[in-house]
Amino acid sequence: MRVIQKVFLGIALLAMALTFGPANAVAADSLKIVGSTTVYPLAEACVLIFKGSHKDAKIELSAGGSSVGIKSIIDGLADIGNASRDIQKKEIDLAKSKGVNPVKHVVALDCVVPIVHPSNPVSNLTIEQLNGIFTGKTKNWKEVGGKDEEIVVVSREDNSGTFDTWQHFVLKKDPLAETALKQQSNPAVRAYVAKSPKAIGYVGYGFAHHASTKSLKVNGVTASPETVYNKTYPMWRELFMFTNGEPKGLAKEFLDFVKSAKGQEIAEGPDAGFIKLKK
Repeated sequence: MRVIQKVFLGIALLAMALTFGPANAVAADSLKIVGSTTVYPLAEACVLIFKGSHKDAKIELSAGGSSVGIKSIIDGLADIGNASRDIQKKEIDLAKSKGVNPVKHVVALDCVVPIVHPSNPVSNLTIEQLNGIFTGKTKNWKEVGGKDEEIVVVSREDNSGTFDTWQHFVLKKDPLAETALKQQSNPAVRAYVAKSPKAIGYVGYGFAHHASTKSLKVNGVTASPETVYNKTYPMWRELFMFTNGEPKGLAKEFLDFVKSAKGQEIAEGPDAGFIKLKK
């Protein structure tokens, strides 16, 4: 009887190992990253290098916006949620109601830069002038030192962290102009401005330096690592990756890599174009 019991016990343990072993291995070696289109280039560049030392890991990366990244953490749909803005109180409250503890990790610095067509003679705008343009109060370029032609306003969509940053610094409590043409990503904003001499838009620092558009000074200050570090450029921000609680396993390894010297080298490199964290 004892022999039979041992046989059955052995079979049961083997079945458990077959059932749970592979699943645990897959879970331990998988990573899903979702969110900000701004942070996406940094995440993508880091994933490519990180995979070199984690060849068996299954890593999924997708964009969709900062709100999507944070919501994916709250809903348990991702291991890491990318965001180009901080988490909002309503999102914290929702997370708590679901037993989720969002932890933010600053992975790089950035700033939001207004861009125009290269043929536009305007080179500097104040926050007040930008507010007038993006709220629709200022409708002609001649009102801010440009040509006598209408202004075409190009903006990000409401779920964008870049839009939240622009709203905070430029729009403040004023609504965006109803005529604003909303785009889904930084590249989409840049592409539209590049083909429209009358347009003005805004993008993250990594998307601002391109021959197809011209970056504007704000309040007389050029966006640069130095002006972000000393906070003289008015529209700088932190970039985040969120996790549910302190990260473990592959998520921790990836975040440690992003914040390492190599990861920060990638952050300020041509593939991402951000500003590395100051030591």
